[in-house]
Amino acid sequence: MLYGALEAGGTKMICAVGDEKGNIIDEVTIPTTVPNETIPEIIRYFKGKDIEALGIACFGPLDLDKSSPTYGNILKTPKLAWTGLEIYSVLKDELEVPVNIDTDVAGSLLGEATWGSAKGISDALYITIGTGIGGGILANGEILHGMLHPELGHMILSRHESDSFEGICPFHKNCFEGLASGPSIEARWGKPAEELSDNTEVWELESFYIAQALTNIILTICPKKIILGGGVMKQEQLFPLIRKKVLSNLNDYISTKELEDIDNYIVLADLGGKQGIMGALKLAYEC
Repeated sequence: MLYGALEAGGTKMICAVGDEKGNIIDEVTIPTTVPNETIPEIIRYFKGKDIEALGIACFGPLDLDKSSPTYGNILKTPKLAWTGLEIYSVLKDELEVPVNIDTDVAGSLLGEATWGSAKGISDALYITIGTGIGGGILANGEILHGMLHPELGHMILSRHESDSFEGICPFHKNCFEGLASGPSIEARWGKPAEELSDNTEVWELESFYIAQALTNIILTICPKKIILGGGVMKQEQLFPLIRKKVLSNLNDYISTKELEDIDNYIVLADLGGKQGIMGALKLAYEC
């Protein structure tokens, strides 16, 4: 059987067809412009592909309350043209197949939990740190939702004593995304992250904020594995800095086998950037 997968991002839409084993058979990328341009392209791609179902891993916020009349809609988002878009209903009606939808980060977590570094783990965390910051939580083997869904990128953080940077988030200046996302790095230092690889000051400060956020999460939900992805985490020199700072922050208050093996506890995403589209494929299979 064939399944459709859509990783709906703020800059690009990845559309793919694959099977229940996670094999991607065909894939295209469509620019994310405005809905009346992008959505018809997505529909054209999937029409005639003989898919059994479609999984959507979409940027948000999303209405994921299945009892809600606006279930599957994109809610208030910085991409103003997409606010209120009935992406779930439109694709379900046009393609005439079952559709399953979740956030893009939940999709990435689902991909990692099914085929990647969280396989076989019941409680895990995935965070992407790139153009924005977002996270998905796996609790007792299920993707965690609530009145909405986790918005870990907007966790309020304490500033480093030496940091006077205001923060780029228009909602909360000193949130995780405002202080540690890719655009915040560029705004603070005047260059994108990939041009700052050799600047140790940059990564000491970046690791301070990431470690603070992870410490808060560890103390709140106690995940058994933490997976970090996104463009900023391609700076792999961050990992030893983050691990060291997390242990320092915890100050031996928690002692578990996972923390004793922290190199295998806080890890890079395992699916080479495919975790999102593979998670969308898993969403389709679960319809």
